[in-house]
Amino acid sequence: MFIGRKKELDTLNKQYERNAFTFIPIYGRRRIGKTQLIEEFIRDKRAIFFTGVNKEHYKNQIARLSRAIFDGADTAPVFDSFDSAMETVYRMAQREKLVFVIDEFPYLAGANASVVSVLQQFIDLKFLKTNMMLILAGSSLSFMENRVLGAQSPLYGRRTGQIKLLPLDFQTAHAFVPKLSPFDQAVLYGASGGIPKYLSLFDDDLSLDENLATQFFDKDEYLFEEPGNLLKQEYTDPSLYQAIITAIASGASQMRDIQGKTGEESCTVATYIKSLLDTGIVKKEVPVMDKPGSRKTLYRLEDGMFRFWYRFVYPNVSLVALNKGDIVYNRIKPQISDFMGEVFEKLCMEYMWSEYGNMPFAFQNIGRWWGNNPDLKAQAEIDFIAYRDEGEQAIFGECKWRNEPLDRSNIDALIEKCEMFRQFTQKYYYLFSKSGFSSGARKLAAETANIRLIDFKDMFANPVIKEPPCKS
Repeated sequence: MFIGRKKELDTLNKQYERNAFTFIPIYGRRRIGKTQLIEEFIRDKRAIFFTGVNKEHYKNQIARLSRAIFDGADTAPVFDSFDSAMETVYRMAQREKLVFVIDEFPYLAGANASVVSVLQQFIDLKFLKTNMMLILAGSSLSFMENRVLGAQSPLYGRRTGQIKLLPLDFQTAHAFVPKLSPFDQAVLYGASGGIPKYLSLFDDDLSLDENLATQFFDKDEYLFEEPGNLLKQEYTDPSLYQAIITAIASGASQMRDIQGKTGEESCTVATYIKSLLDTGIVKKEVPVMDKPGSRKTLYRLEDGMFRFWYRFVYPNVSLVALNKGDIVYNRIKPQISDFMGEVFEKLCMEYMWSEYGNMPFAFQNIGRWWGNNPDLKAQAEIDFIAYRDEGEQAIFGECKWRNEPLDRSNIDALIEKCEMFRQFTQKYYYLFSKSGFSSGARKLAAETANIRLIDFKDMFANPVIKEPPCKS
């Protein structure tokens, strides 16, 4: 069953309905659902669908492309070049409305560098005379952004749109396990990172514990070997990549700490981290309101499944291989609440965008903040700050995934931490809690206009998420 991606399908259908040539690059990390999106889109359309294969010889790829063009017929003629294949596609597009898809385009282009230039020439000289729709899809973010969309690419300026697929938001993702409680849905969302492929593996006839124990702590199940398989697909020698991911998962967030844990030179670690940034496994973060070159840069695992796997599964791989997964899961289960802290922060910021029209002002940016608090003479963290550039208003957020209610002291602590931000003359305080709020906290909020308390169970009662007008 295909779930979500309504906006992306609408984009593709609008492009298809244009009476002109259209070109849509679609890109995003592996397992994000690019192929499923395209298959859903072309289900009722005349289409040629071809998939590039990593490290496959160019001639073999052209032979498979030939079969794709002729609907898989074993007796189809085999083209001698990509150029001659495109000539046939052009003639077909002259006769009928056609969608031409090259999935995993970076693999085909990697087999022969001329492919990109040949496509550019056909677009300029021939495809523009047809109503054909061209879709190039790829999992290599750096290739798609530089070699397809980038200003130095021969294809630059020829796209009529583009889609960067991101993980599903929580309101869409929970539809994969509708029978489970919102709390259990949130944990599975966090462990899957919102990746459709992983969400599809969960069974809502099973409990949360059964789903996690089965998928992550059974050596014969899909997710047990998934991170290793992904790294092998991306890198010839994944050992140092794995060491860097392990270091970040264990708490090393600054370059010097990652370098110390891996024992490699800083320039080597920086090169490998850049590659992990390109694949979407790692993200680079600076405190909101800081400039990109901030010395307070941190590295975190962007991929929720990698965060879960390297924190809980990787240290116990040997035991899981010995069929001791149930014992391992029971031991790590109490730590899942702590793992959910970062996930809950993401859900709270998602909620802020979903309630954008009900906010006290139209903020432009939202993100985490950390640094020195001169008032308290200590390091401090704020789960999120939402603000406008050059504005005088800000919303300060606190997000707690705990089994006990938040009390008045949590509100007081947040207000105290935020006094240092004197550039904001109007401050609002939003506190989010998994387990509700004490009577004292509720009393204070009722008496104070700029304090709002949001219980997790009330956060996503409205199933419609609105698109934010601008994200930082």
